[in-house]
Amino acid sequence: MRPIRVRIGVLGLALVAGLAAPTTATAAPRAGGAAPAPTVEERRLDGEVPREILRRSGFAAVAPAFARGLGRADSYREARALVAREGGALWRRAVDRVQGRGPARGDLSRDDDRPLYWARLGMTRELRTWEPGFELGGRQRAALLAELERTSRGQADLRLPGGHHHGHGKGLRRVLLTGFDPFTLDRDIRISNPSGAVALALDGTVIDTPDGPARVETAVFPVRWADFAKGTVERALRPYLPRVDLFTTVSQGRVGRFDVERTNGAWRGGFPDNDNVSRTETVPVADPASQPQWTTTTLPYAAVTAADTGRFPVYDNTSVTEIPAGGSEAVVRPDGPTPGSTAREGGGGNYLSNEIAYRATLLRDRLGLHGTLPGGHVHTPVLQFGTGNTDPATGAVTDPQFVRNRLDIVAQTRAIVAVAVSAPGSDRG
Repeated sequence: MRPIRVRIGVLGLALVAGLAAPTTATAAPRAGGAAPAPTVEERRLDGEVPREILRRSGFAAVAPAFARGLGRADSYREARALVAREGGALWRRAVDRVQGRGPARGDLSRDDDRPLYWARLGMTRELRTWEPGFELGGRQRAALLAELERTSRGQADLRLPGGHHHGHGKGLRRVLLTGFDPFTLDRDIRISNPSGAVALALDGTVIDTPDGPARVETAVFPVRWADFAKGTVERALRPYLPRVDLFTTVSQGRVGRFDVERTNGAWRGGFPDNDNVSRTETVPVADPASQPQWTTTTLPYAAVTAADTGRFPVYDNTSVTEIPAGGSEAVVRPDGPTPGSTAREGGGGNYLSNEIAYRATLLRDRLGLHGTLPGGHVHTPVLQFGTGNTDPATGAVTDPQFVRNRLDIVAQTRAIVAVAVSAPGSDRG
């Protein structure tokens, strides 16, 4: 997710003005005031493309069924149980569809990450605008929404095998991988995020490596500044980083290449998120007094970039943008930051992909795992539609080249993980 410096590349898909989604709220007004309105992100559901994606994947019935369940809940406790159950069921259904379990229910290719995204938004919109027969306070509704986000993103479903191995080749390795929702939807509402597809394809799978099997557990995160400021990344990852052998955050980056991002920066560059909100500020974290300007990858980048993992080249990206110590202007440093500088872009830019990498690696360091836990960020190539299917206003929601590109990115990410987890220095024993 590098929308600042590589805007042309990321949006090679669609530089035309996006489809304007209707902004009609669906909820009826409640006595004493209107029900909470759907968000900018939720209102995009009213467009034809999201409806087509839901219809062609069999996910169109998810939100209506969830709404019926909410209608039967007659207490906060019942609603909370329903939300947790149905959020988890949506995640598992999306994983099962991508991994080939059960019927595909529709002609959209199984590797597609978008049904999960749009079905989740349908559920959050129903929950946000729900008017129950009992009193539901704003804090309670927020808690229900947070539970729905957590469970439908795989964050409550991270099932790592127990025990620790000692030495290469002994025991099952444990890998934690994160992806993202689609973004820049106002430019092309058809967009898919290959990192989300990777997360669905790899969740719960075992990868064979030269040093034995590795179990992968995954979760996806929203493209929203506010959720990150509230600590969603740290809450999700903190219980698991001490128990894994490798972690990597993954997002969509540049056209035609993978990047292992060497350095992450403590700066938000202001590019609008999925709610069309901008934030330009230092990344807000707990204990800001001890917050570094930069964090670094501990992924085995030399081994990963040297390996033949697929058709896209893989780069060790060392570049950053900084304000040098004592300076006032931002400069690009091809070989990484200089002492005392202030971050303006990590290798992966200054959007939410840089931020998840910064937060995850800072958490690694604050847990005292810098020297023992390989972890960092991988940027995938941009997922491009096929030749002749580049106009979002008239183009198809999928095409054979688009599917092939996504499958190739997923397969190469899997291969990168296999190399990384078996590389010398990636052993926790």
